[in-house]
Amino acid sequence: MLSVRGITKVFGGFKAVDRVSFDVGEGEILGLIGPNGSGKSTTFNLIAGALPPSSGSINFLGREIAGSPASHVARFGIGRTYQIPRPFKKLSLLENVALAAYYGQTERPSREKAYAQAQEALGLVSLPASEHARIDGMGAAGLKKLELARALATQPKLLLADESLGGLDESEMDQAADMLAMIRDKRGVTIIWVEHIMGVLMRVVDRCVVLDHGEVIAEGKPQAVVHDPRVIEVYLGTDAGEVQNSIALRQGAAT
Repeated sequence: MLSVRGITKVFGGFKAVDRVSFDVGEGEILGLIGPNGSGKSTTFNLIAGALPPSSGSINFLGREIAGSPASHVARFGIGRTYQIPRPFKKLSLLENVALAAYYGQTERPSREKAYAQAQEALGLVSLPASEHARIDGMGAAGLKKLELARALATQPKLLLADESLGGLDESEMDQAADMLAMIRDKRGVTIIWVEHIMGVLMRVVDRCVVLDHGEVIAEGKPQAVVHDPRVIEVYLGTDAGEVQNSIALRQGAAT
């Protein structure tokens, strides 16, 4: 579905992303992980159209999208969430999501269809779809769900989920991870998940790409990646055992 080849991003004299390459298959959940400053968010923004690459190729469903503006990328079928939700606070939940449905698709839907798609998206993330449901008083978990609903309302084929666990407690993290897996299963949406809380992410993803200093240092199944000596050195450190145990428990539950 997505083929990233040799993308590089230079800011002045600083190379934030250096010749990164990876593929994403249809229906896959790919984890894009790494320590702070590794280039995760920059890579994410290059795919989403928020930044143009200095060089390299990004091919989505046979279309070269490198350098395309974010509005075009959305209409090509790539939706995204943001680390910090910024909803329209004077609008209802339904109106927030309907706006995304109305402006984020290749063919602009009717008002009625946009609202119907918004109600469906809100239902998927277990938020009220009533016209009277307001943003006031929503906690971090609710705002993250609203951000996800807005992305889903654009009817994406590929969803870019940007640090969906930030600000959540342990129970909310587990619920958010399960929700992404459910969305893949119910809607058939392919997902790239950028996250720094590795233990939760590893329970859900099919495969991981690990970045450090803008370069890919490991790629593969979660159980292989978390035992990679370089990943342990630069990222996991003393948390390696905990993350490895989390994956072992997931595999045990699956069997």
